[in-house]
Amino acid sequence: MGFSSQECNETVNPEVVESSEMEAAESVIEETETEALIRQLAQKTQEAQEIHDRWLRLAAEMENFKRRQEKERADLRQFANESLIKELLPIVDNLELAINHGRQQEPGSALQEGVENVLKGFLAALTKFGVTPIQALGDKFDPTFHNAVMQQEDDSVEDQTIIQELQKGYLLHNRLLRPAMVVVARHSQS
Repeated sequence: MGFSSQECNETVNPEVVESSEMEAAESVIEETETEALIRQLAQKTQEAQEIHDRWLRLAAEMENFKRRQEKERADLRQFANESLIKELLPIVDNLELAINHGRQQEPGSALQEGVENVLKGFLAALTKFGVTPIQALGDKFDPTFHNAVMQQEDDSVEDQTIIQELQKGYLLHNRLLRPAMVVVARHSQS
């Protein structure tokens, strides 16, 4: 049973074959375009995520920068008078020396009382600006706050105890302004 060429031509319509091939080709093209669009969308989504992450980092850096600037401004306000106060501390030292000398020469004199009042006023003004003296006498030596200028043998106190204060130390808002110059006890080597 063979088909004649005329019967074959009649059963297969070339327009239908051509149309289905075109539909298949269009379908393949559509799938390829869809895949390309999906890849492009994934790439753009990744780029957008990277830009978003970069923006978040920059925003965090900007916030940190603002905090640092605010801290620096606060420190500047708090410690702006530091050099002036350092220049005034020798005056306090001299007033204390004058008072100690006056107590030895003429205890209770009007001049001594006047100098004591000046010193009290001076110290009150310094306290207003955050200056506090370092208490050293009788404390354990701490190189952070004390400057040992001498050691003296003394077995009556614990080793490395401050037994004499030669010059007061001061803090400015809990930051060392000037260390205390002290004499430190040392146990004898017996």
